[in-house]
Amino acid sequence: MLSHLAIKDFAVVRSAELDFGRGLTVISGETGAGKSLLVDALGLLSGLRADSGVVRHGAERAELTAGFILDDASPALAWLRENALDDVDGDPDQPATCQIRRVIRADGGSRAWINGRPATVAQLGELAGLLVEIHGQHEHQALLARTSQLALLDAYGRTRRELETVAEAALTWSELLRERDALLAQGDVSDRIGWLEHQFAELDRETLDPESLEKLLADHRRHAHAAGLIAACDGALAQLGGDEGTSLTRALHQVRSELQRVAEHEPRLGDVDAMLDNAAIQIDEALALLDRVRSDLDIDPDAFGALERRLGRIHELSRKHRVPAEQLAAQRDAIAEELDRLRGADARLQSLDEEIARARARWRSAAEALGARRRDAAAALSRDTTALIAELGMGGGRFEVALEPIESERPDPQGAERAEFLVAANLGQPARPLRKVASGGELSRISLAIEVAALGLDAVPTMVFDEVDSGIGGGVAEIVGQKLRALGATRQVLCVTHLPQVAAQGHAHYRVSKAASEGVTQSAVQCLDAKQREEELARMLGGVEMTREARAAAKRLLADVE
Repeated sequence: MLSHLAIKDFAVVRSAELDFGRGLTVISGETGAGKSLLVDALGLLSGLRADSGVVRHGAERAELTAGFILDDASPALAWLRENALDDVDGDPDQPATCQIRRVIRADGGSRAWINGRPATVAQLGELAGLLVEIHGQHEHQALLARTSQLALLDAYGRTRRELETVAEAALTWSELLRERDALLAQGDVSDRIGWLEHQFAELDRETLDPESLEKLLADHRRHAHAAGLIAACDGALAQLGGDEGTSLTRALHQVRSELQRVAEHEPRLGDVDAMLDNAAIQIDEALALLDRVRSDLDIDPDAFGALERRLGRIHELSRKHRVPAEQLAAQRDAIAEELDRLRGADARLQSLDEEIARARARWRSAAEALGARRRDAAAALSRDTTALIAELGMGGGRFEVALEPIESERPDPQGAERAEFLVAANLGQPARPLRKVASGGELSRISLAIEVAALGLDAVPTMVFDEVDSGIGGGVAEIVGQKLRALGATRQVLCVTHLPQVAAQGHAHYRVSKAASEGVTQSAVQCLDAKQREEELARMLGGVEMTREARAAAKRLLADVE
């Protein structure tokens, strides 16, 4: 819901701030006062192209700001979160809000922000399309787009379940088609199969698991340094327990014997002897292990050469496949998987054709069910809207929803038809597409009739009607006002009007006035209280002269609404 609109140095408006609530808000004023500038400001905040002509004469730039209150389930809030433009600093206990700001410079440049973050004009358009819908004498209004027409028809017909079924069936069909296209794009794969088989054979001849590679490297290091290892082991064995000369083992036994002879005179020497005994045990175990190591060592040029050749093959494979040696096993497995896919491509293509046929049948069945619901909805919406446009002063006019089938070999998540809103403004005229209706006033009233007939079922929370009462008066004007007020029960509605019968239906009323200041015409916007509304309605009824009859009529209009 639009909660706030601020305008500064825009056209003839120096500064204006408006607060909005729910229901119907009407905006009135003298001709040329700038009533539609508020709609124009919302249009620019919605991403419309801007030029320097909108900047107030003498100012450097125009500034436009709109604030919105969002429901938790609002599509706009989901869009903000998806684009990382939501207000993360907002109070979690308060409704989510959104602020759109745009600055248009006198040199023609412009910048935009969403929640204080820079945004593109395209992003403004995407977000505003979820927040506000403008109905008037401009071609940018959403109802002129065929995609919006189909969405409104689906909302009116409550076809969400059928539409989801169609979308799911289309997704399944699309994925199968993409898989088949990928397989067909491979063409003749026999050459690649042969090449992959050669690569796989090279890798499969080697033992490439991490444990085997680690053992290979260890064996290679041991054989490369065999001579040094043997010499070191022989020297250690001689020093620790050799039969010739002084060894550590004999020296240790001699020390223990000397200490044991005098231990009875010093009890603590018993602890020393125990420690030396443990040391002797450790040395004996070290000697045993050292002897085993020495037994395993041998200078074997043939074995070392075999290790060198195997390690060379591993390094060559690593270089060839451009991966570290420890990733060669994963490379081999990936080649094996691709080989399996390629070898089974023909069989998979045959099964894919069968799966695609079934997916196509499911989509068509779902699309037929959706189409049936749409046809019922189109008939009802056509009937209800035709009745409403007759009430709105277009007697003999006719509204139709045409459903045009689309033929495609590719799945469409929107179903098998598109909607086109057609209108015949007068009796006997052929129905033409809504986007080609020439009269802006007729276009506004038709849009109002469609929205009232659909009871605001489209997701956009704020609807703006600009000069919806153009070219009508009297009883029709009162009906237009009543329809706008009825629409305000389900959606926030803003209406620029010059008719008192419409203005009287508003839940809130703003007046736009103009006056000369410092030799320049400027517009001002004022929110009217009850007495001021009476005066404004009297002015709208009586013109320049504020007669007693005009004031009495204004009171009656307001009393009839209450």
